[in-house]
Amino acid sequence: MATGKQEARRQTREKMSARRKERAEEENKEVFSEEEERSIEEEDFEEATKEAAPSTASRSKPGPPERQSVAEIPETVDDFLRNFLRRAGLSRTLNRFEAEWYGSAQRLLPAAATCFSFVPDALTHGQLLRSELETVRRDTELLRQEVLAAGEALVRTQRERDFHRLQYRRVAGDKNRLIEDFKELKKHLESYEPALRQLEDKYQAALRHKMLIGLKKDRVLNTTEEKSRTAKEKSMRKSDSADKSTAKSPITSSRHPKDTEFPAACGRPVNPQLAQVGFEKCKSPGSFSLSYSIRAHTLPVSCIDLHPRKLILATASDDRSWRLWALQANGDKVGEMVLTGEGHSDWLSGCSFHPDGTKLATTSGDSMVRLWDFSRGRCVLTLPGHSHPSWGCSFHSCGHFLASCSADRTAKLWDLNSQRCRLTLRRHTASVNSVCFLPSSNLLLTCSADKSLAVWDARLGVCGSTFRRHQHPCNHASSSPAGNVLASCDSRGVVHLWDIRKPAAPTATVDAGPSAANQVEFSPSGKMLAVASGDSLVRVVEVGSRAASNLSGHRDGVQSVTFDHTGETVMSAGSDGLINIWA
Repeated sequence: MATGKQEARRQTREKMSARRKERAEEENKEVFSEEEERSIEEEDFEEATKEAAPSTASRSKPGPPERQSVAEIPETVDDFLRNFLRRAGLSRTLNRFEAEWYGSAQRLLPAAATCFSFVPDALTHGQLLRSELETVRRDTELLRQEVLAAGEALVRTQRERDFHRLQYRRVAGDKNRLIEDFKELKKHLESYEPALRQLEDKYQAALRHKMLIGLKKDRVLNTTEEKSRTAKEKSMRKSDSADKSTAKSPITSSRHPKDTEFPAACGRPVNPQLAQVGFEKCKSPGSFSLSYSIRAHTLPVSCIDLHPRKLILATASDDRSWRLWALQANGDKVGEMVLTGEGHSDWLSGCSFHPDGTKLATTSGDSMVRLWDFSRGRCVLTLPGHSHPSWGCSFHSCGHFLASCSADRTAKLWDLNSQRCRLTLRRHTASVNSVCFLPSSNLLLTCSADKSLAVWDARLGVCGSTFRRHQHPCNHASSSPAGNVLASCDSRGVVHLWDIRKPAAPTATVDAGPSAANQVEFSPSGKMLAVASGDSLVRVVEVGSRAASNLSGHRDGVQSVTFDHTGETVMSAGSDGLINIWA
């Protein structure tokens, strides 16, 4: 019986231990299954976040993605240990563990509360996703605004394109119409060319006839003067009263009562100043050197002219004023300003001394020609008549006539006694850039932007000869003191020398280019030639050998140049406002 009872107890104990093992295995399986599910869920969540990260980065702006740091979450080790100790039946160990665990938790609670509270993984990842979503929304809003602005700019550009397209079509239509009108006008002009040629031939014939009549009249007047002089001599011998009555008899004229008669030209004109000039010795053009400079004006100087007898230089400037400068040493003062004048309403383009040296004529962009008297210190005569800016002026050797040229394609001859325009010379087809009387003669030389020179008889207004060899607009022309050689320069720097009796071709050519030659001037002997160039150089040329040298001293283009009375000194002025004296 005892043995059976023991056997029953043993079997019962084995069954109970088997049940306990099965129950522990089931609980371990449940615990392990929960842990596996939890690890699987965490792996799935990590893979989902990895897959969502590229799409989120693709929606955001380009750039290196910022790494978000997530605090690691500690495992729930206490629950695992409790379950393990409970299954193993270690109740005393479990109680001891719980007492120690909760005691340490109570001690660490204040420090944990002061630092931070634990945030589960799901909330942290949710917050990160929300922040990324806000960033994407902001970027989307910015992109939307940029797209709207780009759309508005595109609309404006399209409107401007349509507007310019319409303007282009309108301008193209106007251009085509103008081309057609130009062709019709050209045909119309060609139809009038034969009639214009006939009228030109008739006009030239009439001028020649008029010139012949004038010459015959001069001869008759000379003959009449000789006869009257002979008659006066005879009458003086007979009676003093007859001599007085003859002297008081007036000379009548059909012209203006104050008009001045031109001096009669008997044979070849002779310059009386040539006898007073000591011809300079033959020297090389390179012998000139800069002596001193004068700050004449703050603005460019357009023209200079030397007093007929004294070392006084006149300057005309863009500052609307003219000035006189004493070049001769007066004590310690060299280059002292002695007089100035203002009255023109625009820049001055030219100036010229009266032959007696007491007056100065100036031309200006206001198209006026003014005459200034030094003794009175003011303008004594204003000559209006040009319709465009006047470029230069020149006195006749007798001092009673003044010639001026203008951009209105004309040159005018003014009688200073009657204060009126005696002649208007019309032949050039472009601006007349310079004018000058040939020395001690009634001949007038003009040059024009139509690339030609013309010599006029100032008594009749007849063009005697025309010089056409320049390939560019002529800027200036002058005559030698003897009056038999002409020099002209153009905007390409080419200087031509002409024999006044042979206008067909120049006798010599000097290339002072490529810059423009603004003015050319002979020395008193006619052996040297000074050229004012636009490249800030003064070129001195020997007429015989055509050897040239460059004088550098200006900081800008040279506008005007002249020699002194002996030919020993060259004076120049330009756009830098300086007067340079080369001795």
